[in-house]
Amino acid sequence: MGVVSKRRGARLNRYMTRFGDGLATGLDLAAAAEEAVRQATRSLDGRADLLCVFVSGSDPAEIEQAARRAMAVSDAKTVLGCSAQGVIGGGRGVERETKDIGEVGAVAAWAAILPGARLIPFELETLRAEDRLVVVGMPEAAPDDVVGILLADPHSFPVDAFVERSEEVLPGLPLVGGLAGGGEGESRLFVDDKIIESGAVGVVIGGPVEATTLLSQGARPIGPLMTVTSAEQNILFELAGSPALDKLEEVVAGLTGSERELAAEGLLIGVAMDEYADEHEQGDFLVRGVVGVDPDTGALAVGDVVQTGQTVRFQVRDAGAADHDLASLVRGFDVGPVEGALLFSCNGRGRAMFESSDHDIRALDGFGSVGGFFADGEIGPVAGRNHVHGFTASILAFGARREAGAGARQT
Repeated sequence: MGVVSKRRGARLNRYMTRFGDGLATGLDLAAAAEEAVRQATRSLDGRADLLCVFVSGSDPAEIEQAARRAMAVSDAKTVLGCSAQGVIGGGRGVERETKDIGEVGAVAAWAAILPGARLIPFELETLRAEDRLVVVGMPEAAPDDVVGILLADPHSFPVDAFVERSEEVLPGLPLVGGLAGGGEGESRLFVDDKIIESGAVGVVIGGPVEATTLLSQGARPIGPLMTVTSAEQNILFELAGSPALDKLEEVVAGLTGSERELAAEGLLIGVAMDEYADEHEQGDFLVRGVVGVDPDTGALAVGDVVQTGQTVRFQVRDAGAADHDLASLVRGFDVGPVEGALLFSCNGRGRAMFESSDHDIRALDGFGSVGGFFADGEIGPVAGRNHVHGFTASILAFGARREAGAGARQT
């Protein structure tokens, strides 16, 4: 069965009672939080297993008050959330803005009933052990773990290192989520009845849950596929036997004028995640930035470790590419109707990219109740490995209850 159509999605929302979402704005963040939770839970057929709350505001004290009000009015078994630059829910996105009357805050809430599921909330902190940092607080892995949701403070938690190495402690577990908004010391994380100023929080969901991860990196390829013939760490020395810079200049020379402008604004490179694939499609690449050039050696510095023998392809990103990539991802989603979804969208994808804060949630029309926030970085798997991204839309979609034994699918 394909993706639910707009009309079919509307019918599902009318009768569906397992998922709900809400969004409220106003100068009083606590009142907005109460209203958003009320909207998200009013149609549920019972007590929510999971309530996610995302709060957009400039005053950490007011954000805390909003989170506490949400916790107080909800009887959800597990509550998870964070501060954000903007929130997503109620069929729209709202980014932070200041009007003559002051800053208008916004709160999004998303609730889910997951029959038979096992939800284990967690709080992560970083400890120093001799010459290294150790992350503690992650629950032990279980055979029927399906997916983990992770929210982190980017200023105090080594989220890139933790996520990149998550396979070592969480083998086969997809992680989806985002980085909380706020300056250093201003981010807030919520888990159950606790409000945390640093570290990371999340929940591992296991048991008979139908969940699928999707990640739209919003980039399109330029130039040919090339094999890395010399590299060390994140430095590309040779591509296809020639200096990497020479190959880049060849690619740029063949671009149109508009494509050259995009490359000049921010050139990207896609690293193929499966060298044994017969073909490398758009979603098979981990997209990273080209962050430096050495004209003397012809080397390129990129935003991730690259190994000799890997396949790469240069990429560019614009609103058209990002729109097409997300639309294609949704069109190609063919694992049955979605009843609810969490959406973690980069804070650079809203009005800054599309001139509308609603773009990404509108693309998920037919995905039932959708909630989330505009993140300072997004977490999601590519080709079975978890990564932290920028300018992406990371999605966790929930379908009908399944039999126990299978894990989360990835698209």
